[in-house]
Amino acid sequence: MLIVVESSIRNFYDRDMGINNTRAVFEATAGSYDQNRMTLIPGHQRFYGAALSLIPQDARRVVDLGAGTGLFSAMVHGTHPEAELHLIDFSPKMLALAQARLGALETVRYVLDDYVTAALPEDSDAVVTALSVHHLDDEQKRALFHNVLKSLRPGGRFINADHIAGPSSELEREYQERWLEAVRAQGASEQQIADSLFRQQEDRRSPIASQLGWMRDAGFVQVDCWHKDNSFAVMTGCKPA
Repeated sequence: MLIVVESSIRNFYDRDMGINNTRAVFEATAGSYDQNRMTLIPGHQRFYGAALSLIPQDARRVVDLGAGTGLFSAMVHGTHPEAELHLIDFSPKMLALAQARLGALETVRYVLDDYVTAALPEDSDAVVTALSVHHLDDEQKRALFHNVLKSLRPGGRFINADHIAGPSSELEREYQERWLEAVRAQGASEQQIADSLFRQQEDRRSPIASQLGWMRDAGFVQVDCWHKDNSFAVMTGCKPA
């Protein structure tokens, strides 16, 4: 299916907001994004595996927010091949790579838009997002959680696999030190590390406790963190049945 360009994306490009820097970074690094992600996320297989395992087995509509190159979407399609899959991302280059990866499948829809302001598909069984929400500030996260809840069917699940902040400055420093040790052990080059640290200047990471609280405030139930490895966590919540 062809990429669908929503009208709100044009307004998004014109906004003078810090998140535009994030879009520029993704546009510039789209080609090397997957390789860097695997190198720079310690325990990436467990991280993605945990998120994938939390998608309801009988899901018929799954929405991937900030789908990027389609890395996680392809995993979702592999386990739920019959599900209608919506990939939403604001980077044309990223979404083009996702379309090259997954192809023109009848069950897959590619949407070029800002998922913070976009109208999300209704009656979804699962809304998933991997390594994207940390680019939003706290108020945007809160607003997003409310919108996600509205888009889910009763009993549907939100799965947020993301890069989180430490609950204190001391733990944040330890997170960073442990991350550096782990990625160097995985073979990350000093250039890759330097590039990652540069990109992280655009991050707006939030602690787990804050995000779980905002999800409860939005109306989610069964809110929990199912996986955590240093500064990478998988958090979920369900819409009341």
